[in-house]
Amino acid sequence: MRYHNLIVSTIRVTTPAAAYSVTIAPGLLRTLYPRLRRLTPGPHTRPAPRLFVVTSPAIWALWHKAFLASFPKSEAQQPTVLFLTAGESHKRFATVESLAQQLALAGADRDSILLAFGGGIVGDVTGFLAAIYMRGIRYVGLPTTVLAQVDSSLGGKTGVNLLAGKNLIGAFHHPLAVFSDIGLLATLPAAELRAGLQEAIKSAIICDPALFRFMEKNADAILSGDPAALQKVVTASVRVKAEVVSKDEKESGLRMVLNFGHTIGHAIEAATHYRKLLHGEAVAWGSIAALHVSLNRALISPEDFVHSANLILRYGPIPPFKVAATPQASATKLVALTSSDKKKRSGRRAFVLATAIGRTEVAYGVTDPELLAATHSMLKTMQQM
Repeated sequence: MRYHNLIVSTIRVTTPAAAYSVTIAPGLLRTLYPRLRRLTPGPHTRPAPRLFVVTSPAIWALWHKAFLASFPKSEAQQPTVLFLTAGESHKRFATVESLAQQLALAGADRDSILLAFGGGIVGDVTGFLAAIYMRGIRYVGLPTTVLAQVDSSLGGKTGVNLLAGKNLIGAFHHPLAVFSDIGLLATLPAAELRAGLQEAIKSAIICDPALFRFMEKNADAILSGDPAALQKVVTASVRVKAEVVSKDEKESGLRMVLNFGHTIGHAIEAATHYRKLLHGEAVAWGSIAALHVSLNRALISPEDFVHSANLILRYGPIPPFKVAATPQASATKLVALTSSDKKKRSGRRAFVLATAIGRTEVAYGVTDPELLAATHSMLKTMQQM
């Protein structure tokens, strides 16, 4: 596919630990090798670092020709490909150990660079692998989903799941760079596209009223996969996250706002054993629950509540789910699951509430009865769809 009048968006992420760029445009994959070489300048006599791609079999089957198009033909400069089976159930320590063993047997050293070519799970696992292999090597994000492009590919949070909860084991380890090729989104299933866009809506609700308005007015173009519209959404979302991460790298305060919708969202994922809903779909329901807490506390106006909830639902349909025999039992189970959420501080649950479109606050005093009421309202919305 040719892209005329290619416009490249570049967002800089700067933290005390790292500084790197997120490059966003269609067609980036076909210029990948020169871009990677520019990341590691040095004497011509110095050999290029070994490259290892971590990806899923499905992604590689779709895109390997475009991926390899810019690489030299010599075998020595071709990347080594390591496969990661798709699915949340494979985001585990056992997977990291297997990949690390493959790296060691293939001769990966401290100068090697990992390329995380896939969605959020591939990015999280690859980043964590890079953080711990030989006590830390470099990696580059090549996100292939909306969810990964707007959120998980930048910020340095990497990790895997435990049976006790999601992302409970991990490390802060920033990429060397992120290249988000908008063209890769063309093959996404419709449900994956919509789920990823829920993370963009989250960014709009917490920090960016202009993005909120854009997603309201251009929903048809965005949902149809229009590259120009998607690039605007991805760029604006990345800018939100880059600004927040640059001010609060390790989630000591401000960065918590990025977890809007995730407390109940993670509980939904756990309650449905990560098999019923995509991450963005769970976050969508979690965001509606968070909006209900905000409304019940009179922190957000009824008008902003309606606009926000309607935008979330506009980017559906969001699949329904069932975790218990009755709505009240389901609400009780979901609230109970929030007790193991990693966003707690000193035993207190941190909950992100919306105060207006584009503004949020972190509350520590949200009670179980408040969460029960909000979650029950969320389930009632689901039943009415």
